[in-house]
Amino acid sequence: MTKNLKKDATGPATLLGFDYGTRKIGIAVGQRVTGTATPLTTLRQVKGKPDWAAIGRLIDEWQPDALVVGLPFEMDDSPAEVHDLALRFARQLEGRFHLPVHLADERLTSREAWSRLGGRAMDDLGSVDAMAAKLILETWLTQYAEEQRT
Repeated sequence: MTKNLKKDATGPATLLGFDYGTRKIGIAVGQRVTGTATPLTTLRQVKGKPDWAAIGRLIDEWQPDALVVGLPFEMDDSPAEVHDLALRFARQLEGRFHLPVHLADERLTSREAWSRLGGRAMDDLGSVDAMAAKLILETWLTQYAEEQRT
């Protein structure tokens, strides 16, 4: 798993971002060139495990160059409750799909997603997770762009 970014002019062009949760996983797609992401979908866990078949279909459809998984931390920088599970999920993604997996601090992304969605989030709770995945991916894309300039 890649934690530090290397200077690379080509870099990953298309990425999928994941907001891992014990019941649901939000997914977004983003582009390095524009530095933006779009919420895609939220997948429910199947018997306590990620829906690997659905994730595989999304990877086949979008053909990402890399994946980004949100790593949850508390405000005091301590690992959040699902931190280790998110790391395990990232390792499983890398092992199953043989793509580079980057980690991004996902602190406050769910709260920001709720804020951005307003009342609509009440109608579609899954949209919060996909929006959080978008924010995680945009955080990583911003960090990547900054690393490339230095």
